[in-house]
Amino acid sequence: MGSPPNLTQHPTSNTQHPSSSQHCARGPIRYKQIADVFDDTSITMSAEEDGKKPSKKELKKLAKKAEKASAKASNGAATDEAPASIVPSSAATSTPPPCYRLSNAQNDSCTLKACLSSVLHSITLHPSPPSSCPSFVHGPALLYGSDASSSPPLVAFGGNGIAKALSLAAGRFVSAAMDDWMEFERCELRPALASKNAGKIAKVVETVEKALESHGGTSLVGSTPLTVADVVVSLSLLEAEGTWSSAIVQSYVDITKQSPEYKKAKSLVDSLLPPSLDESDPSLLRATSFVFASAISRAFKCKDIKHGDYQCNAAMPLFQKLKALGQLPPGVNSPVGMAEAIVAAIPNDNPILDQLTVNGPGFIMGRIKASYLSRWVNDLLLHGSPHKPKLSTPAGTVVVDFSSPNIAKEMHVGHLRSTIIGESVCRILEYVGHDVRRVNHVGDWGTQFGMLIQYLKEEYPDFSGNVPNITDLTEFYKNAKQRFDESPEFKKISQLNVVQLQAGDRECREIWQVLCDVSRKEFEKVYNRLDITVQECGESFYNDKIPPVIEEFEQRGLISVEEGGAKCVFVPKFKVPLMLQKSDGGYGYDSTDMAAIKYRLTEVKASHIVYITDFTQGDHFQMVFAAAKKIGWVTDESHRLDHIGFGTVQGEDGKRFKTRSGDTVRLVDLLDEAVARMETSLKERSNIPPEEIHATASAMGYGAVKYFDLRRNPTSNYIFSYDRMLDTKGNTAIYLLYAHARLESIVTKGKAEHGVDVDSLLKEGKAKITLSHKSERNLGLHLQFFADSIEETLKDLLPYHICDFVYALSIAASEFVTQCKVLGSPEMESRLLLCRATAITMRQCFDLLGIRHVTRI
Repeated sequence: MGSPPNLTQHPTSNTQHPSSSQHCARGPIRYKQIADVFDDTSITMSAEEDGKKPSKKELKKLAKKAEKASAKASNGAATDEAPASIVPSSAATSTPPPCYRLSNAQNDSCTLKACLSSVLHSITLHPSPPSSCPSFVHGPALLYGSDASSSPPLVAFGGNGIAKALSLAAGRFVSAAMDDWMEFERCELRPALASKNAGKIAKVVETVEKALESHGGTSLVGSTPLTVADVVVSLSLLEAEGTWSSAIVQSYVDITKQSPEYKKAKSLVDSLLPPSLDESDPSLLRATSFVFASAISRAFKCKDIKHGDYQCNAAMPLFQKLKALGQLPPGVNSPVGMAEAIVAAIPNDNPILDQLTVNGPGFIMGRIKASYLSRWVNDLLLHGSPHKPKLSTPAGTVVVDFSSPNIAKEMHVGHLRSTIIGESVCRILEYVGHDVRRVNHVGDWGTQFGMLIQYLKEEYPDFSGNVPNITDLTEFYKNAKQRFDESPEFKKISQLNVVQLQAGDRECREIWQVLCDVSRKEFEKVYNRLDITVQECGESFYNDKIPPVIEEFEQRGLISVEEGGAKCVFVPKFKVPLMLQKSDGGYGYDSTDMAAIKYRLTEVKASHIVYITDFTQGDHFQMVFAAAKKIGWVTDESHRLDHIGFGTVQGEDGKRFKTRSGDTVRLVDLLDEAVARMETSLKERSNIPPEEIHATASAMGYGAVKYFDLRRNPTSNYIFSYDRMLDTKGNTAIYLLYAHARLESIVTKGKAEHGVDVDSLLKEGKAKITLSHKSERNLGLHLQFFADSIEETLKDLLPYHICDFVYALSIAASEFVTQCKVLGSPEMESRLLLCRATAITMRQCFDLLGIRHVTRI
């Protein structure tokens, strides 16, 4: 259908309810807020809800409240021509402005109708606990009033009633025809769809079809899309399974489904639902947040709740707010009292938290129950892998642009970080289900190829029949550059070669291809050592895609022709523009990167693109992203664009890492040196067979280089030090690999010396871990942090979160095997299984970081 239409000219609400959760020693993680309840004034009714209906006496009371509210309304009674809002004016009062709340929100069509109406009419809905709602209402109910109100009156209940109330509140006219359609949806459409009877469904759909044909296919009443009638009818049709044979009805449904307002409404439903525990979600942060959020929403009407994994800090700000509003619960006269009331509201039989205590001025501390952790750790063993996080958004196609060396140049230490970080980012995204396109945007085009082509012609005149063996690309490039600088004749011919290459000259193209092939062989030496998988798609690929991009910007009126004829695009917040075409008609990095992002968005269909380069290119990519948004290729709702910028690898002198002679360090040499040093160390103190030493040293040496980079925030510079990265103590890959090998060694001894075969226990279904000792429980707790660690990594795509996790896990494992006797103890089976569960999780972390594990050292 093309781009979804805007359903209304009114701006949609973008109100968010942030909250933060924190572990005592971990950074903040945001979750859905348990918001305050507000209050209301007027009432409309719908018989949509099942269950007990209000009695006549209750209806009279509600009607009186509605009459009083109506009398207060500054706009007077509504008329057909100028319908009044049901919201009273707050201009003449000093009390806080009133607002709407939704109580009893459920994951159903009623709540969705309320949320879509809220978004369409820019009316913010706040969550409200069930206790604020009249007892006879069992489904979603709309409440309205000021923040200080103690008994919020009811406006409406049921999806249709709430949709109508919000439409009136926004000053929208609700005609008799619209009322009829809402009645049709409740009494005819909904029952027919529920019956699954083809004849009944065909009859009601035909009614809808005829109405749409009379009103341009977009609305049931009038010409404006998504009136209150359209909200209730289109959502009922949308909630039904399958597609509609009537093209006009299907198009009508698609208008709603594909609209940004509908997507916002779906998100709003999630934010309004009461706290619930998803037993399939491995996140400890959300599990504990659920306990605190449930307790607070039961105990008080509250807002801006901050809750955490082990520590809840809500009591102090909550006490101050309720004190200011005069709403302190009976007996609560201090933040400590507030914290104690929250703790008292948490049932002892909750499955997650125990040992709840109040510390200091009102901090609530708690521990995860060992029984809860045992369930998850045993499930880890059952499935043979740690639990993945539950993604809040569906997996999609992600392009990761990394490594990107230049043709005819050796990969050097400057390429280390992009290559290592990029591989890990790809593995993490693939692990959670994304379709990752690993792109090597090599520098295979540009003016430098003119001199390289000429130099190769002179040095290897028979190149076509005898492919040159260029073993040192750096030396080849330096020699070509020297000839270019020293010989005017060589320079002139080189410049002509550039023109011929771009024009497709056969000989120039052939030499260019030779240079590319030789370079690829050198690149592969690095990629094979580091287990890097990447698909080359260099600058030359986008040559023919640049002119159409420039033409598109010109047609949209976004090109600014600067002095000399250069075609530029200015973007917000940057004074310097992107230059899509130089004054001489040539193209540069800006041209290529704009063509590349267009191709990745439209042809590859990427919803997420990640660029990994040094931090100095940060502004360039922010300008590329801004230009893509400006022309409409990307939207914040549908796409994510990231640039991960990294700092410099330095020598001991704090300057760029170079050889003693001042040359750039070849990456192959740097990696091989790490392996050689590790091999020497293993020969001196390891008992592994000689034939295994090189493979083990390679895994550990390459892993050490990777981890030394990945364990820190990439934006920082770091000093390259073999001694520190190969250290067997501290936060290094060597320490972690030793820790993993130690766990596997204990498991092996359990079988060889005590006859306890962990693998047999798992196959026979007899594996069971019990977390009784405090060190066992602590290790189980750290194992369960895995999903939260991955989820945190997905926010900024920085692998150091995983490094922090696996290092903390290894420390907990070391404490466990030190404090708890494993071999020969009464708990041997359980503890051996716990060793295996820890080793499984460590191996998963190694894999995500691109580090090969070893089982013995």
